[in-house]
Amino acid sequence: MGFSDRGYYRSEPSSFMAEWTGVLTIIVANVGIWVANLLGAEQFSINQFLALQGDLPNHLLSVWQLVSYGFVHDSTSPWHLVFNMLALWFFGREVEAIMGRAEFFRFYFVAVVLAGMAWLVSIQVGQPRFASQMVLVGASGAVMAVLAVFIWHFPKQTVLLWGVLPVPVWALGVLYFVSDLQGAASGGGQVANVAHLAGAIFGFVYAWRNWNLGGLTDLPVRWRQMRSRMRVVRPEDEFVGDYKIKNRQPTPEDEKLQIAVDRVLEKISRSGESSLNDDERATLTRASRILKERMR
Repeated sequence: MGFSDRGYYRSEPSSFMAEWTGVLTIIVANVGIWVANLLGAEQFSINQFLALQGDLPNHLLSVWQLVSYGFVHDSTSPWHLVFNMLALWFFGREVEAIMGRAEFFRFYFVAVVLAGMAWLVSIQVGQPRFASQMVLVGASGAVMAVLAVFIWHFPKQTVLLWGVLPVPVWALGVLYFVSDLQGAASGGGQVANVAHLAGAIFGFVYAWRNWNLGGLTDLPVRWRQMRSRMRVVRPEDEFVGDYKIKNRQPTPEDEKLQIAVDRVLEKISRSGESSLNDDERATLTRASRILKERMR
């Protein structure tokens, strides 16, 4: 493939755990699911359970299929799995080295979901009558997203087309993109060209805009923080900042104190705090004490 000058071909010693990358985790998961489906297909088809159904909008409780489909492959032949995992292995490690493992996981899963959604839209718009008979499996959409990011960062890296012809990787990307455009325009057949295109476009835009998806993992924390700020307010409740003052009808004494406090505050704004006499300072102290008692 012409990758001998990349970092991951160096023969430096390293521990097993140091090599346990996000890319390797995804590959192991895909291979494990394929083998499990092969061994247990007679009792239970994992592929059928995890595949993305074309009529998913009619079964929204199965929305998790937008992720799970990216980890199952054609059970009738290993080549679908092999080609996807080889591409992920060749290109994904460099991309993960740029992003970091956590961001690579976020990027990969978002690519899987977006590619699946694009395929669903194309089926619902283009072939709605056959949607219930169509399913999507495979990591190709996410792998295309990874390839797009690789091309953005290493456009002149040489690869061997069909294992023979050396070409820059950007040319390989253009070839794939044009092929998928033609396939999508002609109806696709057995290849989910729309999913490939969606993944590639997402990867290109991600690299171009230098996005970071770290905010996605912060959403649960932000939601909890937002809920902690929410409160039920009764018409008779009074608030000072985030503190609720106990429900209490104002008395004539309260009104007199409020007038006195307003006068003191006006004097402070006009002449400064140093201009207050002892009685005025006592008024502020008393008002502060009453306010604290109401907040208990």
